Amino acid sequence: MVDLLQTAPEPDYRRQLRDAGLRVTAPRLVTLEIVAERQHAEADEINAAARERLGDVSMQTTYGVLHALTEAGLIRRLDTSSREAARYEIHRHDNHHHLVCRICGSVEDVPCTRGEAPCLEPFDSGDFLVETADVLFRGVCAACRPPQSTSVPVVPSKEEEEER
Repeated sequence: MVDLLQTAPEPDYRRQLRDAGLRVTAPRLVTLEIVAERQHAEADEINAAARERLGDVSMQTTYGVLHALTEAGLIRRLDTSSREAARYEIHRHDNHHHLVCRICGSVEDVPCTRGEAPCLEPFDSGDFLVETADVLFRGVCAACRPPQSTSVPVVPSKEEEEER
């Protein structure tokens, strides 16, 4: 696994917001800081941390800020299907992918096997110009696997759970 945060210089979030055409506001600055500190955080986790730092920050404000920062290309939204909630990370435009544990939902960054975006291309893209490829590798993390087991535990799907 790669720790992408270790190689990054100290960010200037005020400048990044201005360069993206966004006003510099306390919720936007704090959200960028929180997402950088807690890569792959969910919106409720980001909102709780923002409330600790700023006081009263509504969930609606957090969603609005996350949307604006995603649209501006400053953060990246990951739809992992884990816990039915999106995750967020600082968008480094670095062409990495993710490992997702299907049991606990943990997410880890992994480098792409090829260095240039997109590192995967469809068999036939027709008249599309492919710019990125978002890949989620699903499996079971070491913490969720039984000791000394190479097999993967079977977890029932939602449909199977509802039938019980």
